[in-house]
Amino acid sequence: MDYQLDLDWNDFLQRYWQKRPVIIKRGFNNFIDPISPDELAGLAMENEVDSRLVSHQEGHWQVAHGPFDSYDHLGENNWSLLVQAVDHWHEASSALMLPFRKLPDWRMDDLMISFSVPCGGVGPHLDQYDVFIIQGTGRRRWRVGEKVPMKQHSPHPDLLQVAPFDAIIDEVMEPGDILYIPPGFPHEGYSLENSLNYSVGFRAPNCRELVSGFADYVLARELGSHRYSDPDITLRDAPARILPNEVDGLRQMMLDLVQQPEHFQNWFGEFISQSRHELDIAPPEPPYQAGEIYQLLQQGEPLQRLGGLRVLRVGDQCFVNGELIETEHLQAADALCNHFTVQAEMLGEAIDDPSFLALLTELINSGYWYFNN
Repeated sequence: MDYQLDLDWNDFLQRYWQKRPVIIKRGFNNFIDPISPDELAGLAMENEVDSRLVSHQEGHWQVAHGPFDSYDHLGENNWSLLVQAVDHWHEASSALMLPFRKLPDWRMDDLMISFSVPCGGVGPHLDQYDVFIIQGTGRRRWRVGEKVPMKQHSPHPDLLQVAPFDAIIDEVMEPGDILYIPPGFPHEGYSLENSLNYSVGFRAPNCRELVSGFADYVLARELGSHRYSDPDITLRDAPARILPNEVDGLRQMMLDLVQQPEHFQNWFGEFISQSRHELDIAPPEPPYQAGEIYQLLQQGEPLQRLGGLRVLRVGDQCFVNGELIETEHLQAADALCNHFTVQAEMLGEAIDDPSFLALLTELINSGYWYFNN
């Protein structure tokens, strides 16, 4: 399914992106659900898939985590089934991510799909990331409040909510409508009837994640072995006192480590190209030989990228699922980064280079790209 998004991106970025929430009525005309509630329920029965059931009764909230064996215990009201990273597991659903590639790939995260019965929802809450919520089958009422400091509380250990809020958006969404919510705006949605919702979420690492990730990189490569030194040390009256210039020197040691462009770029490429959810990796059996891949490409067979695989370029380097792809063929690397379906002509002269063909063979045998034959 080819989803065409009716949106003036320049206007949207200027007026709304990370600034104000907005409902885009009929953002997708004649919207057709890429997945059925039964298919979604089936995915939530799989071990590798991250899913949860959220229900409430008279103010009491319950959360259960998948995989689920059965749904027979559920009533006709007040519950939602939420499945993360459906774009990793369901090819037709992954097509919903494509219209949002006007925004950079490194900022995009995953596609979460929820099925809700009447009055189903997760309560009033706020997120620290941008999200586009697409209404599928059914209708759902959404309320969004102003971005003001709000205390969060946990009506259940696995649920964060906020207090009731005044709405600046209060609308019933119908199939094809899209609600964009920037970080920090409280919102709540509950179904008026059985409905499907598709949430295209974005990634925004915080400083803690960045520092922790970079520290892991430094430790793994045994970097930062330079020790503090003070050949110009002077006598002081209070031996317990650490002088400001000493603190500055220690801080500068740490900054010098971060400010090595090559290491920072390598680390960031590995860090940001890692998926936060399981991938549906199925390496081919038996593995391909390089000659077979060359022949299939020359015969016009397209290579398809695995759903949810993060393929990103930082500078002149290409990263796939946390690993650096080392190649001099930047045109071919760009084709792998920018296109979900790759034809032989996109790779140019690279496919005649045995070293690039060996690299491509390794990627295909890892299950990252595949032939649809």
